[in-house]
Amino acid sequence: MSDFDRNVAARGFGAAQSVAIDAGLRAYMLRVYNYMAAGVALTGVVSWLTFNAAIITDEAGRITGLTSFGQAIFGGPLTIVLFLGTLGIVFFLSFRINKLQASTAFVLFLVYAGLLGLMLSTVFLQYTGASITRTFFISAASFGALSLYGYSTQRDLSPIGSFLIMGLFGIILAMIVNMFLKSTGLDFAISAIGVLIFAGLTAWDTQRIKEMYSVQDDGTVAGRKAVMGALALYLDFINLFLFLLRFMGARR
Repeated sequence: MSDFDRNVAARGFGAAQSVAIDAGLRAYMLRVYNYMAAGVALTGVVSWLTFNAAIITDEAGRITGLTSFGQAIFGGPLTIVLFLGTLGIVFFLSFRINKLQASTAFVLFLVYAGLLGLMLSTVFLQYTGASITRTFFISAASFGALSLYGYSTQRDLSPIGSFLIMGLFGIILAMIVNMFLKSTGLDFAISAIGVLIFAGLTAWDTQRIKEMYSVQDDGTVAGRKAVMGALALYLDFINLFLFLLRFMGARR
């Protein structure tokens, strides 16, 4: 949210400034959403192409095995390299964003989205294509509604931010524990709570990104903010999709 006092504009003072700020804010948020959508699209395309290059199917279309590329992607040391690579890009962007050109930051964001697409191609092995498609559209609709709420609400969502972050760390810890316990009940609870956490984070991050906007930002600063905002919303969407898929996806 900008620092503009709309009550002043209502009295006739600063109305032109109000129009300029609102136009700038809309352009900034549109840029964030366009970047985020480009990242999601790239992840989806890379995931699908990777899956098709990794599997061996019979005449009926059933998966009968993995190619050498598939074995490397899904079970070899390349998996660890991809994980460390994506993690490294996120940390690099987070800590070096103020020293990067906006175009460089955007390219790094796309590289991250592409690498994550390689990693997420495993969902096509675990779930049916129909359930992935259905869950994607449910995720997109939910994300859109939640982000719109975060953008338009006058309620300050910052108090729930720290609570949601704590819940996120709790979910990560529970997922690590359940790797050893293999409890279906705990897995169900993790999926349900994960959906709620990332639903809340979507609204909170949208409001936070909106409040980052300043009419005084030059093109470089605004571009950096747009990339970091897109990265935050991209991660919210991807995780919302993955937790919904765990919750309602049909396994192969």
